[in-house]
Amino acid sequence: MIQINDVTKSYVKGIKSVDSLNLEIKDGEIFGFLGPNGAGKTTTIKMITGILKPDEGDILIDGKSITKDTLLAKKNFGFVPDNPDIFTRLKGIEYLNFIADIYEVPADKRREKIENITKKFEIYDVLGNSIQSYSHGMRQKVILSSMLVHEPKNWILDEPLTGLDPKSSFDLKAMMREHTKNGNTVFFSTHVLEVAEKLCDRLGIINKGKLLFVGTVEEMKAKFKNEESLEKLFLEITDDK
Repeated sequence: MIQINDVTKSYVKGIKSVDSLNLEIKDGEIFGFLGPNGAGKTTTIKMITGILKPDEGDILIDGKSITKDTLLAKKNFGFVPDNPDIFTRLKGIEYLNFIADIYEVPADKRREKIENITKKFEIYDVLGNSIQSYSHGMRQKVILSSMLVHEPKNWILDEPLTGLDPKSSFDLKAMMREHTKNGNTVFFSTHVLEVAEKLCDRLGIINKGKLLFVGTVEEMKAKFKNEESLEKLFLEITDDK
């Protein structure tokens, strides 16, 4: 479970990137976080993961404060950022072992896990190559594999489908469903509204740092008295007019 309690963040004095955000992502659900560019999605994710510190409020990961019990909170989630260009001079296998070391995954367990995951994502045969030689999609698969290798309860994903081929995209969505089916949590941002509509149990829409809606697509249609697609509902809700 992820609890965001009255969180505010400003980069420029007087301009709030995230404004008094309250949100609870429950165990057993896929939660989609939607918003236009610059709405506050990535800032929120960076605060959830401890990359940025909130100016006000706090965030709890399975009851552990990301600001006060940072290491304990970070043990409870896996993170996929919106940019996979991380440690590109390392070989794929070196990066995966580095992450496994951080999370203290036993050597025998990690070998099997890495092999299974990377074969599923079809990058097992290139793990001996440097990440900088990979395509964008392959780098995304390495980052996803690194998250899965330590089996976190909470997945925090920022645009995780970007750059993935159709098969890997399908596999990841199936993994997300299976993960939450087992009582775990998936929190992810996406611009692909069709995917969000089909995949998510609940959605949150943010714009200019303010949370405008939280609930199911059906609840959204009822609230705004509109039976259109999520895409049209999203445009109506975020229309500054």
